[in-house]
Amino acid sequence: MIGENRILLADSYKVTHWLQYPPGTERVYSYFESRGGRFEEVVFFGLQYVLERWLAGAVITGESIDEADAFFAAHFGRTGLFHRAGWEHVLRAHGGRLPVTIRAVPEGTPVPVRNVPMTVENTDPECFWLTSYLETLLVQTWYPSTVATLSREMKRMILSFLDATGDPSRIETKLHDFGFRGASSVESASLGGAAHLLSFTGTDTLAGVVLARDFYGAEMPGFSIPAAEHSTQTAWGREHEEDAFARMLQAFPTGVVAVVSDSWDVENAARSLWGDRLRERVLARDGTLVVRPDSGDPAVAVLKVLEILGERFGTTTNEKGYEVLPPQIAVIQGDGIDEAEARRILIAIGQNGWSADNVAFGMGGALLQKVDRDTQQFAYKCSQVTIDGKPRDVHKDPVTDHAKASKPGRLKLVRGAGGLETVREEAAGEDLLQEVFRDGEVLIRHRWEDVRARARLPGAAAS
Repeated sequence: MIGENRILLADSYKVTHWLQYPPGTERVYSYFESRGGRFEEVVFFGLQYVLERWLAGAVITGESIDEADAFFAAHFGRTGLFHRAGWEHVLRAHGGRLPVTIRAVPEGTPVPVRNVPMTVENTDPECFWLTSYLETLLVQTWYPSTVATLSREMKRMILSFLDATGDPSRIETKLHDFGFRGASSVESASLGGAAHLLSFTGTDTLAGVVLARDFYGAEMPGFSIPAAEHSTQTAWGREHEEDAFARMLQAFPTGVVAVVSDSWDVENAARSLWGDRLRERVLARDGTLVVRPDSGDPAVAVLKVLEILGERFGTTTNEKGYEVLPPQIAVIQGDGIDEAEARRILIAIGQNGWSADNVAFGMGGALLQKVDRDTQQFAYKCSQVTIDGKPRDVHKDPVTDHAKASKPGRLKLVRGAGGLETVREEAAGEDLLQEVFRDGEVLIRHRWEDVRARARLPGAAAS
């Protein structure tokens, strides 16, 4: 089965690296960092899943070694490149458990770019090659870390508009994850969906909820509501759109319910159906109807729908001087949303006197899929080797791109006067990196509520 043989979970060229290090190499020490990118700090998240799912326990077996030996002979077209003796040593001396130590900052911690959230080193001199071999799997923490960072920055941006025009305490439900179908795999949806839940509680990506439960002990970290899609509305036919809407009110008489309303004419739906024929039923509900305009220019469409609903349902002016719809009616934009589009919508409605309280967002592909490793320029680099018992600092510094210069030596993350900073291990300051994995065993398991608390924006209310 794909993925069950851990020896095959690496880049092909890693297989040959045991032949490339200097003779006498005993230790290889590497670190992981964001070298820069779109945001100035990253929320470190997802390592616990990677460790427990892929690296913990006796993951190397005789069968996996035999399979890898045959596989690489065919893959490279020759024998002698696969380090069979090295993997047999892992099996014989360590019972198939990986002899490495991994130190990491507690998950959920926002770490400024160009700083070290994780280091890796082999614990058995015979397995000096293993530090590099595990890079492929460990670097995949770039993905949940990047989504967690993006979601947190979306929260920061939306919160700024709520601070200016409305009620900041409503932030938790302002960005809903619609990304499951747009993710590249179930595992991506799981990791990205869980990462989003560090900042918001709204999600339709069930895989993320399950991962947070199974790997971080969360009870119920994400919530959703009954919501319509175009198939359930268009099935009634255009001439019965009112009946389709009425059915939603009948089926869900209380609580929040969202209804996509652009199947034919969203302005007519807002004015003549929700705002006229069904108006009294909407106002009589014990809950909120969320109208979803899903077509056209999002900023134009959302503003227009707000204006129509305001005319039909009336508004109040909040203490900040912005208009707010009755609590029984609101708007969600769930199509084409990314950070820039959400900001554009919030600017448009604010400039026209509307509070951000009236609007929520759904974000799909731009949340879970429109990121890559270069979004935050994540890299894993060797910074020290030990050869014949003598440590040697190593680094790279390309003359053509000094931004790619790596750090030399053994490193730690400390809290300095200006915030978190990376220093050499011998420097003063308490190391915030904790040993989370050694020789096949996960040593620290972070609880969901603690991870979420660390990721919280400064000044944001606890949830």
